[in-house]
Amino acid sequence: MPKSDLPTVEELLTIAVRELGGAERPGQVTMATAVQKALDKRDHLAVQAGTGTGKSLAYLVPAIRHAAISDSAVVVSTATIALQRQLVDRDLPRLADALEKELPHRPEFAILKGRRNYLCRYKSTVGMPEDEQDQLFDPREVSATGRMVQRIQEWAEETETGDRDELVPGVSEIAWRQFSVSARECLGAQRCPSGAECFAELARERAGMSDVVVTNHALLAIDAMEDFQVLPEHDVVVVDEAHELVDRVTSVVTDELSESTAGLAARRAGRLIEQGLADRLQEAAEDLGSLLAAAPAGRVDDLPQSLGLTLALLRDAAFACITALGSRNADKDDPEGAGAKKAAFTALDEVHDTAQRMLDAFGAESEVDRAEVVWLEEGSGRVPPTLRVAPLSVGGMLRDKLFGDRTVVLTSATLALGGTFDGMAAQWGLGKNDDWSGLDVGSPFDHARAGILYVAKHLPQPGRDGLPDAYIQEMVELVEAAGGRTLGLFSSMRAAKAATEALRDRLSVPLLCQGDDSTSLLVKQFAADPETCLFGTLSLWQGVDVPGPSLTCVIIDRIPFPRPDDPLTSSRQRHVAAKGGNGFMSVAATHAALLLAQGAGRLLRSMDDRGVIAVLDPRLATARYSGFLLNSLPPYWRTTDPAVVRAALKRLTS
Repeated sequence: MPKSDLPTVEELLTIAVRELGGAERPGQVTMATAVQKALDKRDHLAVQAGTGTGKSLAYLVPAIRHAAISDSAVVVSTATIALQRQLVDRDLPRLADALEKELPHRPEFAILKGRRNYLCRYKSTVGMPEDEQDQLFDPREVSATGRMVQRIQEWAEETETGDRDELVPGVSEIAWRQFSVSARECLGAQRCPSGAECFAELARERAGMSDVVVTNHALLAIDAMEDFQVLPEHDVVVVDEAHELVDRVTSVVTDELSESTAGLAARRAGRLIEQGLADRLQEAAEDLGSLLAAAPAGRVDDLPQSLGLTLALLRDAAFACITALGSRNADKDDPEGAGAKKAAFTALDEVHDTAQRMLDAFGAESEVDRAEVVWLEEGSGRVPPTLRVAPLSVGGMLRDKLFGDRTVVLTSATLALGGTFDGMAAQWGLGKNDDWSGLDVGSPFDHARAGILYVAKHLPQPGRDGLPDAYIQEMVELVEAAGGRTLGLFSSMRAAKAATEALRDRLSVPLLCQGDDSTSLLVKQFAADPETCLFGTLSLWQGVDVPGPSLTCVIIDRIPFPRPDDPLTSSRQRHVAAKGGNGFMSVAATHAALLLAQGAGRLLRSMDDRGVIAVLDPRLATARYSGFLLNSLPPYWRTTDPAVVRAALKRLTS
């Protein structure tokens, strides 16, 4: 079929919806048309598409058409494994079947993950030795982790993809680490004895021959920002769950130093170079450990002399070890030695570069000039105190590396915070004069008829000393009126557990709390029994999809502002203020609006759903910033009258 004869996006979408047994949705058509226009004009596009819009089809159809015309891949990036699996296992196969006759060839698709997610054949056979002191178990022991290792070994003999996610049930990170390598530790397909049958390379090959490549935000960031290419050549990126992009990219570019990370580098180097040089690095690692153990956790605004000297010692000792290791080229005649050398280089480079980055973070003359923040995270259990460094903004990186030479479509159910895309666009590095536009295609739900937003204006403001008794009583009355059927979203795990314990004494309905079992199993139990309630924290704000009568009431204990002592968000807030902006609104309020909108989005998941969003924090009705937060939420019918809400819930239950 000549490419000029391809059906339009609207025609392809109509065929896809018909073949998939769906119904045409105005928001879906509007979004698909807008995506096509953005691809044609090579402009960036942000689309807010509410639950039920069918946004996956709305971007996949123009993406597949673009791939057919341009003969280049389109990358679709997601934040969660659940959406990746939905796209690869359900949406794309069905769409390929539906559109095959209308296109020059059947659309091909693949999923591509970071190298750590694939079994390393070389490491699992010849081996790249882990440091014995860093293993938290003896593989020969008959222990839970030992059994996981044995199961991975058996699975390695039969797997065709080497993809960790195919291991069900899953295995711990400690066990998996024995069979995987990072991109930096990898010898490379040309030098590795197992390169010809490498699972990660085979996945890349499949991706290179595909029209649509599904990946995650972390790998997208690595591909954009590192010197080496991970994803196949592409000129279009679709970022689904785009509200999480900044946090995921920040995680990728955050580095850390601790006694254990520096000690690992010293031990790896000690096998290959003069022991005295490795001992020098080990001593610096121990000095760092002692220093961090005595220091208070939190943000480090000014570099103490002792920390500066220790970081310089670490940097210089790591550099001496790197120099002693000699050439970085792998020896094909000694693959085991090459693996050990590569692992040593990787660990030493990380120590050297991170120490230097932390020293550089304190070089700014003023707060306005500061680019990065350093903070100390206290240790817990086997994890030692750890020093971390992260950028105050990733907008510049995204602007240069992601948006610079490709067309990007960003979509989510929550992007227009306070009624505008400007806040999210600023975080992505897109200015008002750039070639981008924002579009809200709405939702098929009639929010004002299907749901009530209730703000408990009569309650006291939340304090720092746990949940007030008035909040507990309010929850009791709401759950009783709803007959169970309640999802409780709390700002902390401590609050979720306190509420669960208090309500179990006062209610007869089953109450589940996050942590009682795996989150996925708890959500299944909650969905299966309409009288059951489920209480929890962060992952439930965004990860619960329970249509039907099991979820009639969503309780939110307080506006989810970031913790005042959170080093990264507090630094970003201060940095914006130093530059003349409103730090609270740009950082804290935007963070709260995003989570609040995600939490409120748990209520209506199908056209027949009805219910109440109950926010116990009165500041949502009284504070000066309440308008911004309310404008970030779907247009539910609003009330502050508890009697009205209880009566509505009782009617729904009956």
